[in-house]
Amino acid sequence: MEKEFWRTIEMEKCYHCGELFSQTFRCDKCGQEYCNRHKDPIDHECNLVRESLNMQDNPSHQHGGFNYEDSYAQRPQWTEQTPSPNRRGPERRGTTDGSFTWYREQRYVPENAFDPDSGIEFKGILFPYKSEALHLLVGATLIFIIGFIGFYNEQLIELDLTWSIFMLAGFYTTAFLFHEFGHRQVAKHFGLQTKFRLLTFGMIITVIGLVMGIFSLLLNTVALPSLALPGAVVVLGLDKINRQTGLTKIAGPTVNLFYGFILLIISFLIPTALYPLNLFMGYAAALNFILGGFNLIPLGILDGKNILQWNKGAYFLITLWMVIFLVFTLLNIYIVEISLYIPR
Repeated sequence: MEKEFWRTIEMEKCYHCGELFSQTFRCDKCGQEYCNRHKDPIDHECNLVRESLNMQDNPSHQHGGFNYEDSYAQRPQWTEQTPSPNRRGPERRGTTDGSFTWYREQRYVPENAFDPDSGIEFKGILFPYKSEALHLLVGATLIFIIGFIGFYNEQLIELDLTWSIFMLAGFYTTAFLFHEFGHRQVAKHFGLQTKFRLLTFGMIITVIGLVMGIFSLLLNTVALPSLALPGAVVVLGLDKINRQTGLTKIAGPTVNLFYGFILLIISFLIPTALYPLNLFMGYAAALNFILGGFNLIPLGILDGKNILQWNKGAYFLITLWMVIFLVFTLLNIYIVEISLYIPR
């Protein structure tokens, strides 16, 4: 257990989030001051802070000598012609909540950080310098396969409903992609560098999803595909919980909420004479509500953790609507007596 030394300081800045606090905690490992929320080594990624400090040529950085008020515009951009004066070999950064955190003593992000010549060595990303199109293709293909396996059922084939398996797998894939595109577009709106990337940890989850899908196939049951995350949108520059971070994080679940709502409306507009097309469209809507709701869980790398820290009202509002639409959709799918999909 790392020791922490508490002291009262007049408006001391937290080394991780940069906000002012009257009370801070000194980490015995890296020697920096942190607020109550980031005082634990795991919360301020202590090992990476020490690594970052060790790469500084100026010893004053090791004692909090960085001027936090330096703005992005006042700092030079890293280019091949103007290398960083403080850089000593490849920069290394870890991930926090699915987004790369840039410590405040190096607040600015190099131009074209995703290029091999940027000097940035990403952790936890497979093939970090390959094209975004390749990452998207691999990720979408894996998601589609998991969806196909999860929805595969011999009874559907016997009923000449093979098309429904491909349909649901396709909607499962688009639910995942649209979620990530939501993060991506909002981040771009704020001028942040962002790309979709395959994640090492996410690929492990994907393998688990494939195994669960195979079990579903072997049991010959129609079930919702297992959740999988072969990759995610990586955003550079989300360094603290603020409006920019909150809106970027909430964009993904919001896209799923609206996409699912549109599919739900379409499912009810389809005549019952075309059953089970309307039912499968309801399944597609439920997939979005499930994916969005899952990402709203305030744990680990999921979006819900940062959204809740940013704005509790926004978090509970979107969670409430997600649950309402999910319950309503599932009732119509599984309760025959009240279902609006079944021909009467």
